[in-house]
Amino acid sequence: MIEKQQVVQNDERAVLIGLIHKEQTDTEVNEYLDELAFLAETAGAVAVKRFTQRLPHPDRATFIGKGKLEEVRQYVLNKDVSLVIFDDELSGSQISNIQKELKVKVIDRSDLILDIFAHRARTAQARTQVELAQYQYILPRLRGMWTHLERQKGGIGMRGPGETEIETDRRIVKDKISLLRKRLAEIDKQSLTQRKERGEYIRVALVGYTNVGKSTIMNMLSKSEVFAENKLFATLDTTTRKVVFEQTPFLLSDTVGFIRKLPHHLVESFKSTLDEVRESDILLHVVDISHPQYEDQIEVVNRTLADLKVLDKPTIMIFNKMDLYEKQTFDEWLADDVKDDILFQLKQSWQQRANGNCVFIAAIEKRNVEELRKTILEKVMEMYRQRFPYKSEYFF
Repeated sequence: MIEKQQVVQNDERAVLIGLIHKEQTDTEVNEYLDELAFLAETAGAVAVKRFTQRLPHPDRATFIGKGKLEEVRQYVLNKDVSLVIFDDELSGSQISNIQKELKVKVIDRSDLILDIFAHRARTAQARTQVELAQYQYILPRLRGMWTHLERQKGGIGMRGPGETEIETDRRIVKDKISLLRKRLAEIDKQSLTQRKERGEYIRVALVGYTNVGKSTIMNMLSKSEVFAENKLFATLDTTTRKVVFEQTPFLLSDTVGFIRKLPHHLVESFKSTLDEVRESDILLHVVDISHPQYEDQIEVVNRTLADLKVLDKPTIMIFNKMDLYEKQTFDEWLADDVKDDILFQLKQSWQQRANGNCVFIAAIEKRNVEELRKTILEKVMEMYRQRFPYKSEYFF
């Protein structure tokens, strides 16, 4: 019978593996492995080594080929490594084959993300969503994981214990998925009722890549204590607070962060949480401008918003962590007027690309917060005027 166990233990020494092929360049793979290392750290593991392999396409049996797998095996054997993490999804048979060779635990990016989600989930809705995604991940991998128990000979009347077990497990997993979907549907109904009870308030949702500072901004704007931490997926459960700027009320929601290569079944499971994004009137797209690939992160978020069919909603781009950006960009000897010119060009460029709907802040230092409040207030009041043209008390 299938039992779900914690994937990553604290302080585990891990090896990261990425594949360079026609759809992933060297640069992209290194960026993905940087992120994978941060994911491993978030889960409690320490990445001690990276391996990359160049192949036209993934090897069907071992993903990286026998030669590279032997190289990994030698390192794992000599360096007290207990966990190997692949940056791409593995099939059940690949996991089984690799574990037989390495004699250590083998997981992929999806499994790692699911482990983090399982640890971070707090509400009944989030826990149910994570559990559903876990079983959806397990189901197509059951046969590969059971190859060591399957019968040696086939035919009528020759069914072995392995085949019986896998059929039992498959039925159990399918039944569990069905049960969790029903439970999630009930929770969704309750959430929908709660959202309807919020009345006619304008709804504003914080969206963005994971770890860009959404929860910090949420706390700053709503004067609440939403959990914020410098780790990926610190926020899983949507948090909504009533905020009042100059006697103008609105609802502000913090949502789960997006990430590259987010498992499809995880997106499917969390669609109910993302309903807060769908039903919002205004999006606050938070960007960590200090991140080297912040423009790629913007694209990831925009693709996800497009999948949710909300990319056309009124959006304010919030470029956060300007303090870190300046430290990384400017040398001490650089003249102030040159710094000012660089910042001016950056802001002008994004103002044009965002049609003037962007603000540059440093949330931790509370820099430029008043401009952010003013920009949000103007957008909220504009939405109230459009929705309730004869109810001036909403925005005066």
